[in-house]
Amino acid sequence: MQRHVASGRAQSGDPPILEAKGVTKRFGGFVALDGVDFAMAPGERVALIGPNGSGKSTFVNCLSGALTPEAGSVRFEGRLVTGMPPWQRARAGLVRSFQIPRPFRRLSVIENIEVPLNFALAEPPPGGKAQRALEILESIGLGAKAYGSPKDLSQVELRKLELGRALAANPRLLIADEAMAGLSDSEVDEIVDLLERLNAQGIAIILIEHIMRAVMRFSQRIIVLVAGRKIADGLPGEVMRQDEVERAYLGQ
Repeated sequence: MQRHVASGRAQSGDPPILEAKGVTKRFGGFVALDGVDFAMAPGERVALIGPNGSGKSTFVNCLSGALTPEAGSVRFEGRLVTGMPPWQRARAGLVRSFQIPRPFRRLSVIENIEVPLNFALAEPPPGGKAQRALEILESIGLGAKAYGSPKDLSQVELRKLELGRALAANPRLLIADEAMAGLSDSEVDEIVDLLERLNAQGIAIILIEHIMRAVMRFSQRIIVLVAGRKIADGLPGEVMRQDEVERAYLGQ
């Protein structure tokens, strides 16, 4: 059963898995984020959208630890992680994938999964790294390509490999950064199907995406950033009908 969480607040009695309060980030005199609040329930599917330059990447970087905000706080599973380096957040279960896949080209596909298994997990996985890596590849549809080269993978397969490397950290929350950019309609559906399967396993997912068909299909809640401010947060159909969203994001 799908859960809907509105207005950036987890359901009553259900502590948020991730909570950001007043996150502010400046680059010189430019305010990239202006006091952004955000909360997410365990297992929720949230889409973060906005026009180019809206602050999405900056916000994600503040959540994942690549950037430290000048003001505000980030908590993951109740623990203050503001200032914690990305690798520690990954080990805690807060993991992200990247828009442009950059696999290790000289390693096999399965070895690309084993690399994050070496660094992201505090303890070796049961059964060993090779078995766990193969399980991950099977789960994302790349089991048959395990011992091949990333050079031979298609674009959609490279996106799956990028998600697989994130899964190696055993995330409880996954930030998927534009995992569908440049893909065909059928390939977009493949990635959405994969993200839905991961969510069904209990992984909360933040989707950063410009392909609105995928956003509307996948998300239980949509957050809209414009010029570093959160202008909308709610159910997908309601958010996309808001005048401010239409003006700022859809250009209507």
